[in-house]
Amino acid sequence: MSDSDDFVEMPIDGTLDLHTFRPRDVKDLVPDYIRECRDRGIFEIRIIHGKGVGNLRRTVHATLERLAEVESFELAGERRGGWGATLVKLAR
Repeated sequence: MSDSDDFVEMPIDGTLDLHTFRPRDVKDLVPDYIRECRDRGIFEIRIIHGKGVGNLRRTVHATLERLAEVESFELAGERRGGWGATLVKLAR
């Protein structure tokens, strides 16, 4: 299997749903997605990590904390996914 077999085309629209990705890919995927959003002028992002036991949420939050382009992030309100999603504001 080549690296191109692992390539997944995804829309860059400000919503990243992690349900279709392997948890081990999140640490690379989130920064890449954020960079693509900024390049396209998208500065508010919703990352859907699911509720579960919180492992994926913690990984996402730890990744966001390390990124200079992230201005702030918080759990989404009930109408946007509650604690199953995180809203991210990017620096302009």
